[in-house]
Amino acid sequence: MQEVATQPVELKLLKDAIGTAYFDAFLSKVDSLRRAIGDRTVWHINSTPQGGGVAEMLLPMMGYAQSLGLKFRWLVLEGDTHFFEVTKRIHNNLHGVAGDGGPLGDDERRAYEATQARAADGLARFVKPGDVVICHDPQTTGLVPHAHRLDASVVWRSHIGFDGRNEHTEQAWTFLAPYLQGAKRFIFTRDSYVPPQIDRSRVTIVPPSIDPTSMKNRPMGSDHCRAILVAAGILEGPLEDAPPRFRRTDGSWSSIERAADVIHLGRAPRADRRLVVQVSRWDRLKDPTGVLRGFADYLARDHSSLVLAGPNVSGVADDPEGGRVLDEVFVAWRNLPHEARRHVHIACLPMADREENAAIVNALQRHATVLIQKSLCEGFGLTVTEAMWKEKPVIASAVGGIQDQIEDGVHGLLLPDPSDLEAFATAIARVLDDSDLAARLARNARERVTERFLMTRHVLQYLELVAGL
Repeated sequence: MQEVATQPVELKLLKDAIGTAYFDAFLSKVDSLRRAIGDRTVWHINSTPQGGGVAEMLLPMMGYAQSLGLKFRWLVLEGDTHFFEVTKRIHNNLHGVAGDGGPLGDDERRAYEATQARAADGLARFVKPGDVVICHDPQTTGLVPHAHRLDASVVWRSHIGFDGRNEHTEQAWTFLAPYLQGAKRFIFTRDSYVPPQIDRSRVTIVPPSIDPTSMKNRPMGSDHCRAILVAAGILEGPLEDAPPRFRRTDGSWSSIERAADVIHLGRAPRADRRLVVQVSRWDRLKDPTGVLRGFADYLARDHSSLVLAGPNVSGVADDPEGGRVLDEVFVAWRNLPHEARRHVHIACLPMADREENAAIVNALQRHATVLIQKSLCEGFGLTVTEAMWKEKPVIASAVGGIQDQIEDGVHGLLLPDPSDLEAFATAIARVLDDSDLAARLARNARERVTERFLMTRHVLQYLELVAGL
């Protein structure tokens, strides 16, 4: 068990992003709830400090807490390869799919509990009686009884789920249920994700959020975006007049020093070329090969290119399938016709420096003409929210929490059947060819995020829940 060091958020950036009235109301609510919570520490526990949506949210949440005088701290559970193979299987099952098709039997339970027991020894060094422990997702579910025995108030937070029930979800919930007995409260992203094993009177629905002050979401001019993407090797040079620099959380400035690993045929896209972009982990549920084939079969033209971007697979500790999925994407790319291959680019973004990675993602999302998230299943879809905040037209699958983010035709376009590649390509062409539609969707998307999906709302919901324990 390791504690993650974080930096405070610069509250002036938050005030500039959301406006004085909203900012002042937020501070007033925080002050009231802080008094109710008193001196207790709130521990958040997950399984990786970077890569994936949970880490994306916990990092700024800890920063807000530091700036606001709240005792929020962040621990990461460490596991071996076998442990993460088991939790990835649970992850896939909770999405209603088989994943690798393996069992969740006695051998898997022994491997899972061995890691939890080791982590529990570390947990006891941090948690004091009366503290609150929030365990995030299947990787940390086995810590619930251990934290309960430390006289902490335990909350289990599930970021993922499936709108229905099938044999795969039943296998996952049967595996997890014994560890949930000591939890006082449960947090889910959607009401439809709550299984029958959970007492609904103890459930709070908390949609995820983004931080408008984070490196990934701060304002960035078009020249600055192009300079960063050229330095990262995603766009063709030369470097723009603007330097490829980014301002770190501590106020210092750094240059882009690491390039992405980019697979393409011939040269990188020119800066004036229209880009269709999907940014996500290398996960079959994000359907990167379907994105690639749909674009290449129906849409590849001289005036648009596809960029499939994800993390360098060595930088995400809790996803053992990432490398295999990336290999599948590369094989699918190799099998494209030569001309189509020229317009499809696969970018593995550097992960060694978290803020450098965020600056590259920010630049790529802002430079894109259309942002997509063609997931087959999706607990929520933070990349969708990021794109909407940046006032970009978004095309995404009508699955899971994405349905709560986008009203079709208002805040973006939804794909009723994400496996329909022709409909997927038609939606992209519709946005590319209709600038008025693109502008309207983008404008409405920004307003939607401002109203519902910013970190300020998220922090307040956590504080209200903790104050009520």
